[in-house]
Amino acid sequence: IDFIIDKEKAALHGISTRQITTTLQGMIQGMTPAHLHLPRERNPLYIRMIMPRKHRSGIVALTSVPLRSKTGSMVPLAELVHVQILPNQQPIYHKNLDRVVYVLADTAGRAPAEAILDMQKKLKNDPLPGGIQVNWAGEGEWKITIRVFRDMGIAFAAALTGLYILLVIQSGSFFMPVLIMTAVPLTLLGIMPGFFVLNLVAASPVGEFSNPIFFTATSMIGMIALGGIVIRNALVLIEFIHYSLNQGMDLKEAILQSGAIRMRPILLTATTTAIGAFPITLDPVFSGLAWALIFGLAASTLFTLVLIPVAYYAVYHNS
Repeated sequence: IDFIIDKEKAALHGISTRQITTTLQGMIQGMTPAHLHLPRERNPLYIRMIMPRKHRSGIVALTSVPLRSKTGSMVPLAELVHVQILPNQQPIYHKNLDRVVYVLADTAGRAPAEAILDMQKKLKNDPLPGGIQVNWAGEGEWKITIRVFRDMGIAFAAALTGLYILLVIQSGSFFMPVLIMTAVPLTLLGIMPGFFVLNLVAASPVGEFSNPIFFTATSMIGMIALGGIVIRNALVLIEFIHYSLNQGMDLKEAILQSGAIRMRPILLTATTTAIGAFPITLDPVFSGLAWALIFGLAASTLFTLVLIPVAYYAVYHNS
């Protein structure tokens, strides 16, 4: 779109060419008329002004903006310019002697990996005409995201395997570590619903787009850290049950006493860890780790205090 200024009409109204071009540039690209100095900010904060999208998304909207002449009257921009629509000549790209079109896009309100997976599913159900191929190439954010989650999943499995081996060495049993580690999947019952509720309550939109709190790679790091914390809580309960049984106590009484005595240190540990992680939620990078710790601890601690004693009694009450 070319805006051709009618210099004669502009001169009759006392409006300069620079005033017209500055107005058009400010409407389309925005402008920075001033900046603000704050006491605690090292660099000045620029004040940016931009027209609402509905007032700059069409030729009619752009040319209806009035300009002030030297006499003080308001003159619509449509009287000062002629709009000419010209075809935009795009370059033709080739790769390996084939024509290619590179499609680049940004996502808002969702992770790029989710958008790519949805597009792949749509192309699978509704394939393109013959002779057209789609290659998901490059090191885009979606590829990095998938690779990171894959590596984090492998690291999580390796960490659980290492914990299982240590528990087998300590307990001398292959089944007891399985009983202790049943609390680990319970972290998911807190993390995933926790992020869902958090987005319903605390997600604030940015402009016209939503700004959700994603389950990120740092959240996976929090899950791996939670594995050790949850296993330690379960181990504390079971060790006290064994101690009470060695003192000649009945199994049911030993389980009840272990829950009553060990509840306070377990709850204190979970509470202090959650409080310590809360300031990290303000960090844009590591907030996922903090929320994963908080939600996972809240759910796994409560489930551990109930599930581990019940499971232990169900397995060993006939022994």
